[in-house]
Amino acid sequence: MTAMSVATTQRPVPSRSMALAVVGGLACALAIGKVLPVAMDSVSGALAPLCATAAESSPLDKVEPIASYPLPNVPGKRVTIVRVFYGPGGFSRPHRHAGSVTAYITKGEIRSQLGGGPVETFGVGQSFFEPPGATHLVSANASATEPAELIAVFVADEGTQLTTYLE
Repeated sequence: MTAMSVATTQRPVPSRSMALAVVGGLACALAIGKVLPVAMDSVSGALAPLCATAAESSPLDKVEPIASYPLPNVPGKRVTIVRVFYGPGGFSRPHRHAGSVTAYITKGEIRSQLGGGPVETFGVGQSFFEPPGATHLVSANASATEPAELIAVFVADEGTQLTTYLE
């Protein structure tokens, strides 16, 4: 490539802090997974409060546990990874999480609104962050015809209920 073609070929660069948060969370989870394997039975038990029921979301939606590990360098904390599937027009009721959450969109587009903020739409390859205790007012598939999904990485106190649905 010539210097001229390199200078004119620019790609959009995602927010550095957003990219670092996603990469750091996933790298940490993967590294811990190699060192501290956990049986899926214990993962399912740890995630039971997170998994939605039909009363908490639309019927075609589901939360699939991927992994959950204690953080050995942060006593009392656990990293938990889940895949959230939204069917066409799917959504979750307003809720909040006990810990920090980073979400990475893997399919479709997701609409999201944290209390007091604007409704935003995130597409494949984008991510967003939820601070502990933030009210997640809108969490929904942006499409009425296509499915969407995201990977969520939680860092929360050991033994706490990850998701609390609001009335």
